[in-house]
Amino acid sequence: MLLVNQIRENYAGVLAGLQKRNFPNAEAVLNQAVELDELRKSSQSERDQLQSESNAISKEIGMLMREGRAEEAVKIKEKTAELKIQVKDLEEQNSKAEADLLAILYTIPNIPHVSVPAGKAAEDNEVVLENGRIPDLYEEKLPHWDLIKKYDIIDFDLGVKITGAGFPIYKGKGARLQRALINFFLDEALAQGYDEIQPPILVNEDSGYGTGQLPDKEGQMYYADADNLYLIPTGEVPITNIYRDVILSESDLPIKNVGHSPCFRREAGSWGAHVRGLNRLHQFDKVEIVQITHPDKSYETLESMCSYVQVLLQKLELPYRVLRLCGGDMGFTSALTYDMEVYSAAQERWLEVSSVSNFETYQSNRLKLRFRGADKKTQLAHSLNGSALALPRIVAAILENNQTPEGIKMPKVLHSYLGFDMIS
Repeated sequence: MLLVNQIRENYAGVLAGLQKRNFPNAEAVLNQAVELDELRKSSQSERDQLQSESNAISKEIGMLMREGRAEEAVKIKEKTAELKIQVKDLEEQNSKAEADLLAILYTIPNIPHVSVPAGKAAEDNEVVLENGRIPDLYEEKLPHWDLIKKYDIIDFDLGVKITGAGFPIYKGKGARLQRALINFFLDEALAQGYDEIQPPILVNEDSGYGTGQLPDKEGQMYYADADNLYLIPTGEVPITNIYRDVILSESDLPIKNVGHSPCFRREAGSWGAHVRGLNRLHQFDKVEIVQITHPDKSYETLESMCSYVQVLLQKLELPYRVLRLCGGDMGFTSALTYDMEVYSAAQERWLEVSSVSNFETYQSNRLKLRFRGADKKTQLAHSLNGSALALPRIVAAILENNQTPEGIKMPKVLHSYLGFDMIS
């Protein structure tokens, strides 16, 4: 979340950033945050002053008692009782102001980086680059939801029987393709210096607040109410929360972690061409990369993470494009996000397969994730994460783009992982 001092010291800049995001009632919300902070500070100051006065009187009472002046001590003691009541009232006022301020700050999204384009929705995103050749398929080409039935590699009906819509069963070469992609993504990350993490797939409420999924995305997360735990929507949540309430050394930076996990999201959407098949699921697998960096290097890191994801797409021989998201289409916690989309040749549309984001100090402020520099002072680190990669739409594009009358050719980079080069 934003720091109150950040709002105070750069009010105009914060307001402009929220307006770029099309955040409603931005000025009123910021003013409310500042007013609550003033109330918090004034009640704390008054409480401290009265507590100091009460302590001084208590010392005086002790001195009077030692001097045998009990009658005078009793009279003064009445005043300390009044002060204690006032101190208690101010403590309650201060606690309420702190809680109300925190509740307001939780509703304010991150401030977009200066390079973020203005805009309200996906159509306003900026295309940064395109790479690769869109395949020219044969006339009888099929979308992936027909290909998976033809080759019997993924079964949606069985998933509905066992769980419900949006929970497919992968089988045979479909299951092996899933496993091959996961291992390929992990191996590539390890080669680039990432440390592998196998995170839990359930997290507590503090973890959800730490990375910003709560309270913003509460309705999109599966909730195990008996234990007050949430199924993770992305590996970013447990991996980043490893560093909650941690003070790192500057020499520890950058920290680079990668992890594979299933992900669970409730907002799969209604049935239709754009959400059909693997395009949007309630459960899917993803390999996530997370970095904790020095603030001076986070945007350099963002560019390198974006380049890394592009290399994965190139090795998979998939045509792709990179988008810089506009203010109205960015995630709640992000300061700058790049989306990578692959072209799905049978559907003839672009499919998002990765988002790479810099959160600056937005998450680390919630997490209390700091590092200590050479001067022994602590400051908030910057956190970043990216999908590298999410599997469903990658699988959809591989199946569609590589289909032939004889079968579906597999990308060469996966042959050693798969043990076969074609699905037929």
